Amino acid sequence: MQNSPEKEMSAFAEDVLRGLSGTPKFLSSRYFYDDEGSRLFQEIMRLPEYYPTRCELEIFSEQSDDILRALSPDGAGFDLIELGAGDGSKTAVLVEHFLANAVDLSYSPIDISQQALDNLSATFNARFSTLTVEPLRGDYFSILRSLKKDTGRRKILLFLGSNIGNFDRDASIDFFSQLREVMSDNDLLFIGFDLHKDPRVIAAAYDDPQGVTAAFNLNLLTRINRELGANFDLSKFSHYAVYRPVEKSARSFLISREIQTVKIESLGRTFAFDEWEAVFMEISQKYTLPAISELAVASGFKVSQNFFDSDRYYCDSLWQPN
Repeated sequence: MQNSPEKEMSAFAEDVLRGLSGTPKFLSSRYFYDDEGSRLFQEIMRLPEYYPTRCELEIFSEQSDDILRALSPDGAGFDLIELGAGDGSKTAVLVEHFLANAVDLSYSPIDISQQALDNLSATFNARFSTLTVEPLRGDYFSILRSLKKDTGRRKILLFLGSNIGNFDRDASIDFFSQLREVMSDNDLLFIGFDLHKDPRVIAAAYDDPQGVTAAFNLNLLTRINRELGANFDLSKFSHYAVYRPVEKSARSFLISREIQTVKIESLGRTFAFDEWEAVFMEISQKYTLPAISELAVASGFKVSQNFFDSDRYYCDSLWQPN
């Protein structure tokens, strides 16, 4: 299911207007992932400082047997539905193991980037010739309704990469509760959580010296220029990230390096920025195990099993409807 370009553009424009009219200013991280944003995030995942991808890959590679037993203890087939699939590289590790064990499997990746879906589909179709791949483009909030169709098989919903960390607690509960509404009692939800740890390890993951994360954040200004007719000068903004260990949240900002005014043609508005004014871009929440359990219960689930990497930096948590 796809959103029309008109509706997507309208929502984008409205959200930019609301964010840049706010005090303090903010921009929604949900718009990071145009084609260039998706490409840059794939680059981020390969950075030595960015540990979550490596941790999740380790879990899937080293514990694939345990994961399969947890997903299908009776050996029955199931449908994998992945929200925010990206390049699917981590999921491919599981898919390969499942197919090698003769699991009757289908895979539906969901992503906002058509290029990411095209690349993923081409890769999976070439690598897994017997696998049914049904990509769905759009914001996964708007696609939730399509999950209601009953295939008579267990659905395994994947939400990997600690994407849930971009939501605050209330939004997380709302999101999981919506998922619960479209799930049958036999379905399962498999979620990646980045765990609270040494603050210096976390801080480095969001402010790499190579500048890839900075380019990823600044790319949203390029997208606003391209799609909404703005005149942001990217050289007049810089990326800043900080980890707050008490709140257990990493936060990213774009900082205006000087007093400036930006015009956005499609909004018919100009926006003034003070020198060193911060525009809030993204939050990435980190979790403790009690917090994960509490989120599950608050949204109609219970934790079935947790899987950890060897450093216990990361947790893939399997939930079942309660």
